[in-house]
Amino acid sequence: MDTHQTTTVAIISDSHDLVRPEIENFLRSSDLVVHAGDVGSDQTLEGFLSLNDDITLVRGNVDLDTKVSRLPERAILEVEGRSIHIVHDITTFSPGADAPDIVVFGHSHRPLEEKKGNTLFVNPGSIGPRRFSLPISYASLDLAEDVFSLQFHTIAP
Repeated sequence: MDTHQTTTVAIISDSHDLVRPEIENFLRSSDLVVHAGDVGSDQTLEGFLSLNDDITLVRGNVDLDTKVSRLPERAILEVEGRSIHIVHDITTFSPGADAPDIVVFGHSHRPLEEKKGNTLFVNPGSIGPRRFSLPISYASLDLAEDVFSLQFHTIAP
């Protein structure tokens, strides 16, 4: 019998003032949601907050409205024994003395999964309006005590 609990983390970024109906159920059903910045507006922030009680958001470079401008530049979570650091722009990330297990970031709109040393770097891409030829994408991270699984998901334009 498997007694390990699995926690599903929805990872999104760069919504740019858009709450996509296509992912609302996914956000509602996830154990927690991480948004790596560029929410877009206070109204969009309220939309995301209404979808899940356990949501962590950081401020991006377009977050200028009253409430979104007060979001933190970075956040640190502990989930299933793993440290997750969240920033919008990876160039502002500095691990300090202890490198985290996972770094979630946005800004480039390019989905990325890259392991450097013992740290997994994840950019879910953008769930906002499509820009350039980049996909509309987000990620899901299933964490258990001793294993994890990362998946990227795309939405047709």
